[in-house]
Amino acid sequence: MNILLFGKGGQVGWELQRSLSVLGCVTALDHDSTDYCGDFANPTGIADTVRALRPDVIVNAAAHTAVDKAESEPEFARTLNATTPGVLAEEAARLGAWLVHYSTDYVFDGSGNRPWRETDPTAPLSVYGRTKLEGEQLIQQSGAKHLIFRTSWVYAARGGNFAKTMLRLAQERERLTVIDDQWGAPTGADLLADVTAHALRQLQQRPEDAGLYHLVAGGETNWHLYAKYVLAQAQQASSAIKIKAMEVAPVSTSAFPTPATRPHNSRLDTSKLQSTFGLTLPHWQQGVARMLTEIL
Repeated sequence: MNILLFGKGGQVGWELQRSLSVLGCVTALDHDSTDYCGDFANPTGIADTVRALRPDVIVNAAAHTAVDKAESEPEFARTLNATTPGVLAEEAARLGAWLVHYSTDYVFDGSGNRPWRETDPTAPLSVYGRTKLEGEQLIQQSGAKHLIFRTSWVYAARGGNFAKTMLRLAQERERLTVIDDQWGAPTGADLLADVTAHALRQLQQRPEDAGLYHLVAGGETNWHLYAKYVLAQAQQASSAIKIKAMEVAPVSTSAFPTPATRPHNSRLDTSKLQSTFGLTLPHWQQGVARMLTEIL
């Protein structure tokens, strides 16, 4: 199996290089790759890359993920999140290749408190959410064989993440304030990558399992409880971490105004994924604890 991976330098792309390697030959590209175009700002170049390499599977881990910045550069966000994924899908359809794409809970309006199902109506609140939804739709309309995974609150040991920010601030400040009215499940990039590889293997035997799935870790939390868990784990695990913060105070989203509106409910129902692919998704605390042992 020849696999073409875009976005190799991101958190998910980095893990995908590992997980996909057991399935076949992986050509991994990023926006600054020189041998072939991996720059999603150049859809024509991306199409040329696919035509030159003729992969069996295309995995797209590239995206415009700067949620607030997208509000001030909507056309650029649209190119990266919608136009170029649509071009990828057209090229995949011509080749008969599989396309794997990652989307987001931001396609929903964040209302209510039950986990969102794949069949629920979408109503994005931000440029990021709207462009990611358009990307999904272009892929679905292309006729390409595809897997779309919606996920949320993605982190990895490599690169920046919420846990690292909390650990840094807790060593600098005596009091932290963290949002407590946004709910979701912190999801490791390694989990996304491993499930992707598992699903691709199954699709070789059961192509009818293609489609749209929600993929997040088990359980749920809010940013405030997430921060408290991170700090408690750090204090237990490492004597080198000197936590200065004696208080982690809960605050509402309104205390931290941002250009892009954040959904309050980022819970995603993963029952379809788990039943189709025979998976049990681990609780979010397992992945976060393992990530913390790597960075502490």
